[in-house]
Amino acid sequence: MLWTRLERETLQAKLCAGFVVAMLLVPAAFADDRDQQAYCRYVTEQADAQRDLLLTPDAIGGVTQPNTGLPMQSVWGVSSSLSNVRKASLTIDAARKDCALYLAATSAQQELEYALPNLEKQALQHRLELIQQASTSLDALLATTAKMLAAQDMTRPMAFALQTTKIKLEADRADTQSKIVAIYVPQLSDKPIKELIAEKQNGEANDRRALTKLRRQNNWDVALSVGAHQQINPLVGNPAAYGEVTVSYNLASHAIDKHLDRAANAYDDWKNVQEGDVVRGADALKQQVAEGISVQDSRLTALEEEQKQIESNLQLLGDTRTSAAVDFRNQLTTAQLLLNIEIGDASFRLERLKEFLGRNF
Repeated sequence: MLWTRLERETLQAKLCAGFVVAMLLVPAAFADDRDQQAYCRYVTEQADAQRDLLLTPDAIGGVTQPNTGLPMQSVWGVSSSLSNVRKASLTIDAARKDCALYLAATSAQQELEYALPNLEKQALQHRLELIQQASTSLDALLATTAKMLAAQDMTRPMAFALQTTKIKLEADRADTQSKIVAIYVPQLSDKPIKELIAEKQNGEANDRRALTKLRRQNNWDVALSVGAHQQINPLVGNPAAYGEVTVSYNLASHAIDKHLDRAANAYDDWKNVQEGDVVRGADALKQQVAEGISVQDSRLTALEEEQKQIESNLQLLGDTRTSAAVDFRNQLTTAQLLLNIEIGDASFRLERLKEFLGRNF
């Protein structure tokens, strides 16, 4: 009856750990820094192209017929805009802010994506160590049993129970190794999740401010045109220089600025409820970890109760050397070895989850 209860507790413990197993086969969303570098090169080149377009004066040319009765004239020259010069600088700044935001966002997303698989992989690696310790202790018990068989102090059916435990340990080892291989965890940041999210939020604020400045630059302009004109019908005289300055201001500037401010506030509200955003993801992860702590705590309590029963039975046996007593002691010892693996696994998971929760949130 004791072995049946132990197997049931072991199965329940593995099911309780399932909150991280679901993350094991999630594909890698962010392979490495090459993704971030490639994106930054893309936005930088786009910004450089727009900057060159804005800074380079436009060449103008054409033919005009004044409505004052003067002869037809040809006109040529260049035109530039003070607003465009300002936009060129703001465009480069917006590209830098966009790049910084992408770096912060992907780092935070990657940390959230692989936090639980990373914890699971650590727990499985620790479980392998526990299995090895149990296997070493079982090998010593098997050696003692082999001597007792040789002296005919024990029957082969009694010794077979130890071999069955050895098979279970090796199956557990193989299963644990398979799970470790199935988990992909990239190089994660050393920063706590709360710091990564703060960096991402600051990046968003800086990016929005840069874009807002760029959009508000459309509200006004000072354009300068210089060149020459010459009469072409009839073609007489020398070309004469001309210059023109045009100042423009959008009468809806005040309303436009108010809308841009409201858009910034609406963006903040959206990010706080967006399912795919890191703020929402961090809340979900925190809840998962808290639930995991509760599960592992209950698991550990149940396993420790089983351990007390085994220790109580071992104390009742004392130094009894009868064949039945030796057989029962071996059963209790093998059950204790398996139980120690589960207790060690639950304790490690509980400790790591608490440490993770305290450090990151």
